[in-house]
Amino acid sequence: MSNILFVLLDGAEDDPCPQLDGRKPIDVAEMPFLESKVTHRYRTTGRGYTQLFLNEFFTGHPPEIERAALEALGLGLPISDPKRVAYRLSPARIEDGMVRWCYHNSEFKDRLQESVMSHMDILEPYDPEIEFFVEGRAVLTMESDTVPKTPAPPVDAPVVEIEGPLGELIEAVASDMDGITEYPWGCGRCGRQYPGFPGIRNLKAFSDSPTSLGICASLGYGTGLIYDLEDRFPAARDALKEGDVFLHVDEVDEYSHQKDPFKKKAVLERTDELMREYFPDADRIVYFADHGTSCVTGEHILTDVPVWTTFDLGYEEGATIPLKELVPSIIAHR
Repeated sequence: MSNILFVLLDGAEDDPCPQLDGRKPIDVAEMPFLESKVTHRYRTTGRGYTQLFLNEFFTGHPPEIERAALEALGLGLPISDPKRVAYRLSPARIEDGMVRWCYHNSEFKDRLQESVMSHMDILEPYDPEIEFFVEGRAVLTMESDTVPKTPAPPVDAPVVEIEGPLGELIEAVASDMDGITEYPWGCGRCGRQYPGFPGIRNLKAFSDSPTSLGICASLGYGTGLIYDLEDRFPAARDALKEGDVFLHVDEVDEYSHQKDPFKKKAVLERTDELMREYFPDADRIVYFADHGTSCVTGEHILTDVPVWTTFDLGYEEGATIPLKELVPSIIAHR
């Protein structure tokens, strides 16, 4: 039996884009390898965020671990101690009582990180650990008695004031950066995880996203944090020789949040080229999306999403497979 290659095209669904004459990037992208390999096209039920989708995808249940704690697991930060709380930090501008999320961060992300690190002494009594990843985002864990409930991106929302030392750090960074700071969301402690579906074989996950890697780490799967898309594919190819592989193309979602349908189309096409280069003979490929992300609004779209496979899952063509039944169906027909 062949090992399975799961390819997540994160946020691949979209709204019709005026810049593409009312079409979607996924519909106009030239992907000849995918077209030549895929033999069956299905749908499944999307979820609002990647961690909601993937946890149910691999276990049949929504997560009971908050996103920041999952990301801490994905980055290898300490979070198992019940005294510790994880905070996902994302660049945002605080103005007029609103949190306005920043997705075009290239010009200031390095200065933002330097500012945060220069003020970490504020948190020193609470044993902080912090790790930055793409586009100035970070995960922080530290000891805390409280877990703040704050708005989550990508939709701008009324600001919730953060009390205590973390609030002091947020204000200090905003003062350095003319109102731009790191704002926490998805905060929580490490919680219970459900077991993964039986039949997954020695899976290893590759992504630049600590979210998906955290889900996989919480299930005992191997993980590889690889920021460069070009480097993710050869690592995945080597791992496929030893077991199943989860390959996450998070860049598709990132360009959607930037409202750039041309970059979204381009990264879909580059993904197809890399698939052809590294997986020409793979015979068990599952392409899927987790949610839509609109290049028009920059926001997530809660909708059914595509599942395209190189083998029959036992459903009628075009059928919508319930999310919790998808992986069991894949395993049954592997």
